[in-house]
Amino acid sequence: MSAGESTQGLDIVGLVKAYADKPVLHDVGFSVPAGRIVGFVGSNGAGKSTTMRIVLGLTSADSGRVLVDGEPIGVRERKRIGYMPEERGLYPRMRVLEQLTYLGRLSGFSAEEAGEAARQWTGRLGLGAAGQARLSELSLGNQQRVQLAAALLHDPRMLILDEPFSGLDPTAVGVMSDVLKEQAALGKPVLFSSHQLDLVERLCDEVVIISGGRIVACGSVGALRESEPVSYRIVGDGMTPGWTASLEGVTELECEHNACRVEIERGRDQELLAAAQSLGPVREFTLAQPNLTDLYRDVVNSDGPERT
Repeated sequence: MSAGESTQGLDIVGLVKAYADKPVLHDVGFSVPAGRIVGFVGSNGAGKSTTMRIVLGLTSADSGRVLVDGEPIGVRERKRIGYMPEERGLYPRMRVLEQLTYLGRLSGFSAEEAGEAARQWTGRLGLGAAGQARLSELSLGNQQRVQLAAALLHDPRMLILDEPFSGLDPTAVGVMSDVLKEQAALGKPVLFSSHQLDLVERLCDEVVIISGGRIVACGSVGALRESEPVSYRIVGDGMTPGWTASLEGVTELECEHNACRVEIERGRDQELLAAAQSLGPVREFTLAQPNLTDLYRDVVNSDGPERT
């Protein structure tokens, strides 16, 4: 994935937005291809919700474009988006099935179609027994499931979810994750924001990182790892501080008790291993892969250019 335009799916191109002369988005652009799950991550106030609201037409951009399958998004396309806002917008005193049926009718379904869709999604999301309960009587996790059902019952062509996993227990996280994967498997673009980076890493095909209203990295976790220095953990006799001083392209990060962590230039791992073995037996020589939390921290703290 890149900041350019795809042919199928959602493309966000060059969005600029300011409130009262305070810049919020700076040339924000990325793609959510059809059939892919993209995680949108960043700190509070980074610009995630503003970007989503522009896609949905709830906020206008000062400049930039939103495209669906290469064409400018319009009212018809926006009606086919399944949206789950961070601040939930359902009616707390209304019964679950009644509420979902009502929302289905607003989407253009007949009463029969809306009722069937409501029953289908409450069943799929494990809410069958809660159908006659008022929303306020449900746990936070089950309220989240109802909100997801509301986003899905009109068979949207794409999903945009703002913090959908917030407050969910592990069982509910599993159910919601399975549903998002099923929707992507049907060829739908799926974009969601989350602060739970371990979950984003497990679930998403690609990740977009935004900081200060700018896209600072985008791509698969594997591709983002390729842009990071290679790090190894080495345990063996002779591992004392400074043993790498004579090695070219090696940075010693820490070393104590015969255990060291170093960064090296790509392609120098065999040289590093040979140097370690020359000091004595090596009991561990492990590539230390950064996780998404590490990548996020490094990218956000860096002043470097956007990574794609």
